[in-house]
Amino acid sequence: MEIVEIDQFLKQKNDYPVLDTRSPSEYAAGHIPRAINLPLFDNVQRATIGSIYKEEGREKAIKVGLRLVGPKLERFIEIAESFGSKKLLIHCWRGGMRSSSLAWLLELYGFEIQVLKGGYKSYRNYLLSFFEQPLKLKILSGSTGSMKTFLLEEMQRMGAQIVDLEKLAHHQGSSFGSHNEGEQPTSEQFQNDILENFLKFSLEKAIWLEDESFIIGKTHLISSLYQLMQKSPRYLIVLPIDQRLEVLVQGYGNLPKEKLIQSTLNIAKKLGKENTQRAVAHIENGEMKEAARIILTYYDKAYSKGINKKVATIEKEFQLSIDNLERVAHSLMKVD
Repeated sequence: MEIVEIDQFLKQKNDYPVLDTRSPSEYAAGHIPRAINLPLFDNVQRATIGSIYKEEGREKAIKVGLRLVGPKLERFIEIAESFGSKKLLIHCWRGGMRSSSLAWLLELYGFEIQVLKGGYKSYRNYLLSFFEQPLKLKILSGSTGSMKTFLLEEMQRMGAQIVDLEKLAHHQGSSFGSHNEGEQPTSEQFQNDILENFLKFSLEKAIWLEDESFIIGKTHLISSLYQLMQKSPRYLIVLPIDQRLEVLVQGYGNLPKEKLIQSTLNIAKKLGKENTQRAVAHIENGEMKEAARIILTYYDKAYSKGINKKVATIEKEFQLSIDNLERVAHSLMKVD
């Protein structure tokens, strides 16, 4: 069994199976991307052992743990064999008994084992320190419906390094943003997935992101990354209002009316009573473009307020239309 630091662990994690020995609830709260949950204890067992440790001491907790794990040992080996690799990477929460116990068993059976020093906690510490370093970020900014995501996708096809925060958050960043994206990850998992994307890139080159709030739906960005984004150069995308409305209707117009109405009601206080009533009436009548026009009064006002605080970071403005997406993407690729 070899104990390895987080840097070495991360270099190998895409080449060999990674086994996370924490409980299912710990794993669900946040885990290293691609890691496979092979828990020594289920959620109830973990809670039981924790209580025994506090009330009766370490030795008693170990004995109970051994009794609970014993019947599972053969199954652990069978699962490990199913991965088809003789080398396995293992971690628990802090690099303690859960990972070392499974590592001992699998090494005894004949596997080559590396255990992450400090466990998942060291991974989270690495994540926080990673975003404290200077990074060459470039931020694509623009009003709601300005085709920023489409531009980023086009730039990615051209070879740009792109992190799609909305895709990772399973949310498109507004009251209406959850309807097309499914269930959101936890904030912890969202942050882990962001790091996973950054680790694929060369830090010597620019990394592009869309201008986002600190909270996307219910998920939170990493504070240090968000602060870095606020200071990074911005490239402002301007799309005519009628084309923005077309983009929004195409993206949201086919959603169930009751969901669109509820999302409109969610911003009723900011939209105002009269505008809310008018927007809801347009949705009920299938007049999605007119509903979107009213709703944009709130989002445009909020965007203007936010971007006015970041004027000093705006490097250049690009006039976009639906027909010149590729040309603008090419121009963005050339910015210093």
